[in-house]
Amino acid sequence: MLKKVILIGLALISIGLSAQNEQKKDSVQQIEEVIIQATRAQKQDPFTVSNVSKKAIEKRNLGQDIPVLLNFLPNVVTTSDAGAGVGYTGIRVRGSDATRVNVTINGIPLNDSESQASYWVDLPDFASSTQSMQLQRGVGTSTNGAGAFGASLNLLTNGIEQKSGVVIQNSYGSFATHKHNIQFDSGVLGDHFSFSGRLSVIKSDGYIDRASSDLKSYFISGAYQNDKTLLKVLAFGGHEITYQSWYGVDKDTYENNPTFNYAGAIYNDAWDVIDYYDNQVDDYTQTHYQLHINQNFSTNWNATVALHYTKGSGFYESYKQDQDFADYAIDPITIGGTTISNTDLVRQKWLDNDFYGITYSLKYDNLDNFKLIFGGAANQYDGDHFGKVIWARYSSSSEKGHKYYQNNGLKNDFNSFVKAQYKLTDKWQIFADLQGREVFYKTTDFLTDDIYAHWLFFNPKLGVSYNVNDSSNFYLSYARGNKEPIRDDYQYATQTPEAEKLDDYELGWRFASKEIQLQTNAYWMRYTNQLVLTGELTDVGDFIRANSGKSYRLGVEVDAVISFAKKWQWAANFSMSKNQNVDFYVSDLDVYKNTEISYSPDFIAASNLVYSPVDNFQVSLLSKYVGSQYMSNTEILSSKLDAYFTTDFHLQWQKNDVLGIKEITFTGLVNNVFNKKYASNGYMWGSTPYYFPQAGTNFLLGIDLSF
Repeated sequence: MLKKVILIGLALISIGLSAQNEQKKDSVQQIEEVIIQATRAQKQDPFTVSNVSKKAIEKRNLGQDIPVLLNFLPNVVTTSDAGAGVGYTGIRVRGSDATRVNVTINGIPLNDSESQASYWVDLPDFASSTQSMQLQRGVGTSTNGAGAFGASLNLLTNGIEQKSGVVIQNSYGSFATHKHNIQFDSGVLGDHFSFSGRLSVIKSDGYIDRASSDLKSYFISGAYQNDKTLLKVLAFGGHEITYQSWYGVDKDTYENNPTFNYAGAIYNDAWDVIDYYDNQVDDYTQTHYQLHINQNFSTNWNATVALHYTKGSGFYESYKQDQDFADYAIDPITIGGTTISNTDLVRQKWLDNDFYGITYSLKYDNLDNFKLIFGGAANQYDGDHFGKVIWARYSSSSEKGHKYYQNNGLKNDFNSFVKAQYKLTDKWQIFADLQGREVFYKTTDFLTDDIYAHWLFFNPKLGVSYNVNDSSNFYLSYARGNKEPIRDDYQYATQTPEAEKLDDYELGWRFASKEIQLQTNAYWMRYTNQLVLTGELTDVGDFIRANSGKSYRLGVEVDAVISFAKKWQWAANFSMSKNQNVDFYVSDLDVYKNTEISYSPDFIAASNLVYSPVDNFQVSLLSKYVGSQYMSNTEILSSKLDAYFTTDFHLQWQKNDVLGIKEITFTGLVNNVFNKKYASNGYMWGSTPYYFPQAGTNFLLGIDLSF
């Protein structure tokens, strides 16, 4: 099936390349406008979105991960295992965790097919190669990859630069954090060709003990363009080595020694820490290849096809004490008449996976009152999981690199959608989006009974928008989302997990003038069998989930940007919500009704006050408030994570034409100015809470040189 779809896509390309030019366009359509047009919401679409420009990205891009750069968007909570925004970071939107945030890069799915999470640590400094980002809250418009269930994040990589240039970026800061990269653009060569690239290194010791990060990445692209055709080839990837810091700390340790890290600890018989294993690391390499082809058939017709391949491979290495031989397929041994069946050992848990496929779209635009897009994707994931014992105090008859488990996950994911926009009058516009998605998932040698699952989902979206005038617009939409369980849901569930369903209703008002930009919306998200976070963790730091019978999120979001007194700008947003499990089944006989959904604060607010005394200098005061939240769905008091309020200070100064340098940019960022002690995340070990402490006052300083 996948091969047939690829052949159809290639045939579509060949037809486009041979099509006769019907009309000369005034200018070449920029590649950043056509690669993502099928999966992004447009200005008048009835969905709730936030757009982040390259300029906004660059202001805070000093080495921290993309979730941290999005921290001040509406209804967003970000987390950092190492406590300082480098290494493993995460994002939640409207209380929905990373497995429900659909992420695409140029329309290509990024979420891991089995876990459905996005691991930003695998693509360090990717913000430096990002042209823009769009965060859709709620189900949003149809996209590719794992179904959007709480939000969609669409990243567009850097576009074609008309002129050549080189940029060198360096930043330094607390916890021995430093970032160095070099970027180049060839400009347009011979009216048709262009090339660009980036090499980056980021290192940090982390706020948490030993939570170090050693991150390397690259980005290379080449493009060809003429009046009708755009072709772009991309290769990018990263290699990360991070010391594990996903265990958090208990309450007493949080109060007295918040930087303590259980990972790698070696204990004596009295369970006192006597040493640490120096290679308790996560070591992973991920490489992406993308080929994008866009063809204009005429003024009205446009087609895009993209082929992609992602290779991932790496391991978690852990020192484990007093392990049972039987758990590692090792036979007991007898020494001096004593049978030994336990040992200290070092193990590696490996992932080796391939992800590839095709995405495509065909767009019709009569440039007046009607737009139509056909699109979809066909993807396959093939992932091997295996474990090795690389050292054991007593190894019995096992060989070096002894494999103690090996299994495979295979997933095929197909989706097709059609989107239509019709302008009824100058004021009224209707929108319809129908998506079908089919998923096959099977495992080999994974559980006692291997998984063989098949899902067929239908996800309709309907909406209407009304233009009061050029400045004011109302919209109303309904969107259906369906999402399959993940690998961990099967491994850790007490009952067979079921697919989850979401009906999302959005009502919004957008207003824009020279001084004020305002977006306010209300949402009602009704779930059936939502897979909520239980508050428990797996042994590699992933959150365990379980179906909740019926649940909902009801809220309002307000996002405003106000310019005043010529030199001042204030961007502020807040969200208020009620997030309820109508019934949460711990077991058939243990049902909790009308409890708060875990990790879902009922109030979140952000503020960014900017003062620009001159054109090339600005200072900003950024604040973030996150209300209290439960780390379980049963509302036990010990699972409550306290609210927190933090303030950051940012400044940036630019100077042009200095000693042959086209532009110099100095950036300073002080995080948590008032040294607030807080934890942005945590989990429950039975009835005992564990927390992920975040850094107190810390800083980053950067200098960018553009040639």
